[in-house]
Amino acid sequence: MTYCLHLAHCYPSHMSIYGDRGNVIALVQRCAWRGIALDVTPIEPGDAVDWSSFDLAFFGGGQDSGQALIVQDLFERQRVGFCAAIEADLVLLAICGGYQLLGNYFLTHTGERLPGLGILDLHTVGGKQRLIGNVVVEATFGHGPPVHLVGFENHSGRTYHGPGVRSLGRVVVGHGDNGEDGVGGSVYRNTYGCYLHGSLLPKNPQLTDHLIRLALQRRYGSEAKLPPLEARLEMHAQQTMLKRLLPRRLFRRS
Repeated sequence: MTYCLHLAHCYPSHMSIYGDRGNVIALVQRCAWRGIALDVTPIEPGDAVDWSSFDLAFFGGGQDSGQALIVQDLFERQRVGFCAAIEADLVLLAICGGYQLLGNYFLTHTGERLPGLGILDLHTVGGKQRLIGNVVVEATFGHGPPVHLVGFENHSGRTYHGPGVRSLGRVVVGHGDNGEDGVGGSVYRNTYGCYLHGSLLPKNPQLTDHLIRLALQRRYGSEAKLPPLEARLEMHAQQTMLKRLLPRRLFRRS
C-alpha cells in the first residue's frame, strides 16, 4: 500500500528561526526514504485553510516582529479550524514562539497580558534574561524506553504547565521550559511543544519517526505500520552531542 500524508507548515516566512525549517525537511526525507509521500503546504497570512485535510503540522519560532505579523491571522482566520484539528488529533510539533502561542496567555516583562489560543494548559511569562545554550531532555513518547533529545534553546519566555498537559520530559542539561522546575516540553493529544531548536528532528530521529507513525495511524488506522529505516548518521550526530554534554555516568548509547 502506498501512503500519502499532508503537512501544514505554519507561517514559514515569519516563524522559522534557528534552523526550524530543518524539522520539515527531516519529516519529508524520512518519509521519502520509506516511499511515503509527504506533501507540504505553507500556510501564510490571508490563506484559506481546510485544517481537516492535514495529517501533520509544524509551527516554528519567530522574532517578535515576525510573530506580530501572524497573530491577527492566527486568531481571526485560523483559530477555529486549527484548534478543532488539534482536538481531532492532528499531529503537531510546535517550537518556541509557536509553542507559546498555543498556551493560555503570555505575560510580558512589562506586565502586558497577551492572549493565547488556549489549546495547551500552560502560560508564559517574559523574562529579562534569555535562557540560551545546549539542552538535553530525557523524554518518553510512544511505548518505547526513555530517550535523550538534544537541541539548542534561546528564549526569554518562561513557560509553566497546568494540569491539562503532561511533560514531554525531564531536563538533564540546560534550562527547559522555565529554568526552574526541570520540565522540558509538553504533550497534549498528538501535539508536542518545546523550546528545542537546532533543528530538533534531524538530530532526534526517534521523535521524527514517532510523529510520522502517529500521522500514519491517524490517517490509515492503527494497523498502519511504519517501515523500519536506519538512522546511522542522525544517531551519530545525536550521540556526539550527548557524549559532549552529559556526565559520563548518564551517557549511554541508544
